[in-house]
Amino acid sequence: MTSAGAPAHPHSDSGFARARQDFRAWRRTRPFWAGLLVLLAAAPIIYFPYYNLSLGGLSVAMSTTAGAGSLVIGLTLIVLGGLLWFQPVIRFFAGCVAVFLGVLSLPISNFGGFFVGTLLAAAGGLLALAWGPVDGAGHPEDAPDGAEGPSAVVSRVGGQGSE
Repeated sequence: MTSAGAPAHPHSDSGFARARQDFRAWRRTRPFWAGLLVLLAAAPIIYFPYYNLSLGGLSVAMSTTAGAGSLVIGLTLIVLGGLLWFQPVIRFFAGCVAVFLGVLSLPISNFGGFFVGTLLAAAGGLLALAWGPVDGAGHPEDAPDGAEGPSAVVSRVGGQGSE
């Protein structure tokens, strides 16, 4: 009994593997991690102003007069995170607004969710600003045989080629 005719990955055409490949292809065409960080930034910014802590018989309320402002900032960050996932064209606008709202949450929302929300919003916004769509050209592994890659062009332009 031989395995010469057996496929290399016997479960590669299962539903889970196909869904995972589809999700990976979808994720690579947009600033996924930026959107995730911006979505996660909304949680501490919304949560902490409405949090009540009880220590024994003592109740400590973290709520402030700016609880509505925290809610608006948090909901806006949720919308921006969704927009980064489903409308990657507006990544520059969404990234700038996410950084701005993260910094704005410092005085409004208990130091921006005790700095956690601010740091996540700033990191997500900066990732959105830095992300760019990948174009198929320019990768040496995608070039046909005999074609030169970008490093050969750079070395020729830089004057360090062998002529």
